[in-house]
Amino acid sequence: MAALSSLVRSFVAHFGEMGSRWGINRTVGQIYALIFVAPRPLNADEIAEQLEFSRSNVSMGLKELQAWRLVALRHIAGDRREYFEAPADAWEVFRTLAEERRRREIEPTLSMLRNALLEDPQTPEDRIAQQRMRGMHDLIELMTTWFDDVQRLDAATLSQLMKMGAKVQRLLEFKDKIKLIPGGRG
Repeated sequence: MAALSSLVRSFVAHFGEMGSRWGINRTVGQIYALIFVAPRPLNADEIAEQLEFSRSNVSMGLKELQAWRLVALRHIAGDRREYFEAPADAWEVFRTLAEERRRREIEPTLSMLRNALLEDPQTPEDRIAQQRMRGMHDLIELMTTWFDDVQRLDAATLSQLMKMGAKVQRLLEFKDKIKLIPGGRG
């Protein structure tokens, strides 16, 4: 197998560094980056050779990436080894990461907040704490509803929406101004 080009080596190194900031270890980030840019599915031995990692580190990293649903296992006819590939579509990767973060981080928080809001506050401090928890709960619920709506959009529409940026705010401000005009709809 050919040595990594400087372009790929740079991308892999960067993903390793960023991985630690995103809550995954550097090795897993580098494994993912290599699989993501590979022109074909890779097996664990190829990954270990390219990245100069131990086979056991690669195996553990692949298990973690599979748990996050960021890489898929593939079999090649006539070859007993397991091969791994990542979706080539960046939107699909983004959606998968967002769904997994929601499942692992947001849903448990919502569950805890729902339970806390069902409790009867015993002290004035508990009432204040519960009011703040309600605000957090309501915000997270609103965000998850929005997330569900966004997840149903196709990539082209989602891209268009994101490119609108601050234009959405101006559109909403314009809508509010129309309401103030006599005969305006609202």
